[in-house]
Amino acid sequence: MTEAVTIRRDGDTFQARMFWLRAARLLVPESAVTRVAFETGPKSYDDIWVDYAPGRGQLNQFGSPLMREHIQCKWHSAPGSYGYAQLVDPDFVNANKRSLLERALGAWQAAGDHTQGARYKLLTNWMVDRDDPLSTMIGMRSGAIRAKRLFDESTDKSRAGGVRKLWREHLGLDDAGLQAFASALAFSLAGDSLDDLREQLDLIFFMAGMRRVSASESAFPYDDLVFQWMGQGRLEFDRASLLDALRRERLLATTQPPTMVYGVKSFEHAIDPLELRCTRVLDLTPEFDERFVRDESDWEGSLYPRLTGFLHEAARDGDRLRLALDAHATLAFAAGSVLDIKSGRGIELEQRSPSRQIWAADDSVPAPDWPSLASEEQPVGAGADIAIAVGFTHDITRDVTTYLATHLPDVGRLLMCGPAEGANPRSVRSGRHAADLAAGIVTAYRAIAPAPRIHLFLAAPNALSFFLGQRRSQLGPLTLYEFDFEGGRDRTYRSSLSFPLGMSTRLTGTIET
Repeated sequence: MTEAVTIRRDGDTFQARMFWLRAARLLVPESAVTRVAFETGPKSYDDIWVDYAPGRGQLNQFGSPLMREHIQCKWHSAPGSYGYAQLVDPDFVNANKRSLLERALGAWQAAGDHTQGARYKLLTNWMVDRDDPLSTMIGMRSGAIRAKRLFDESTDKSRAGGVRKLWREHLGLDDAGLQAFASALAFSLAGDSLDDLREQLDLIFFMAGMRRVSASESAFPYDDLVFQWMGQGRLEFDRASLLDALRRERLLATTQPPTMVYGVKSFEHAIDPLELRCTRVLDLTPEFDERFVRDESDWEGSLYPRLTGFLHEAARDGDRLRLALDAHATLAFAAGSVLDIKSGRGIELEQRSPSRQIWAADDSVPAPDWPSLASEEQPVGAGADIAIAVGFTHDITRDVTTYLATHLPDVGRLLMCGPAEGANPRSVRSGRHAADLAAGIVTAYRAIAPAPRIHLFLAAPNALSFFLGQRRSQLGPLTLYEFDFEGGRDRTYRSSLSFPLGMSTRLTGTIET
């Protein structure tokens, strides 16, 4: 009995914290969120919904801004997975009659003309089974169904056809109806623990000017408060009504105004899209197909110029700037090259991994237990160029060496840089540590024989990539590379951005793109 109560309370806590992750954005300056609701809306698909300002919501899989997002929360007490068949099983959502898909379809149909610009998302701490056909149909960028993979012109006997057949028959739709409905579905993995979510809320509450609760306190009043409001019939909130409600509960802080945060994204975070908490967001995701740029020439022709304009505009707002970079390592490095060490701006960076922190080059003093930088140069060929492999989150020496041997005959030396104690996700401890390591990498390169061009491979926190980018002028001509970490194509590298600009078109003879 005690265990059952705990599981039920944890499920309520999960839903409440997902609500607050969105509702607190109502108080963040220039937030895209305009209205948030709890346990109200379409029948049986009413856990949370969010309205966005016209044209400012996160982009859907078609590149159009969302207007509204309906979220169904599903918490499980133990790890697990699900597939396309569970979505038509009422037991999956602890229901007697209606499956999750039936609930979503009812909400979608009830919206009528308002279905365009709306998304219906399942948010759960279970992951989609990797061996299930559904796993290949969910886009990594938005979590939405990729209609072209569900409707791939195969027969009903194929893997995709089996999904279509089961869903059509269960929902009573034809192919056209199913395709229209499925395009509005999305699935997100909420992989963070309840304690991790509380840590995320602490940062958002600070930005929103709300009272923060120390992690040392067992009670977290926000968890129960939203259910108390539900009992009072207070289910929907805009900025004014939430401010009034929090003022009554004495949950508004009396500290300095929240920091302006500027976001850059080239991929979507599953449960924490930047539009929910940033003052402004440069959304580059339409230029990518999952983690791959759609057109290699866009790195220089479109992405870098847009990034430069966005950061220059943001830097005008003050002497200290906070950035949230849900972006490729290339873009983190490029951002540093725009806001270099001579920019006269103090830069704070939101670092997600291993836990969300605010890093800056002056955020701490060096500690004796910080992993030190180790560098080693080795010959790899007869070319004049040099490759630098920066491996802090994991060791990339083998992947880089293989790529050099098969694709870059112009490289003759490899400089390997990483923590002396071995690469791991916690090898970089703070912003100061990241900035010091970046300076150390530049020093290590400048201590050896120079090369006409550097080929730079990064496996490091984006903060380190950013600080290294701030010193780009000290490195000379270089080309950056991105790795297919998720195995979507061939698990190897591709060249991305080259400096000085214009060099990429002259390198196509030696670099495979």
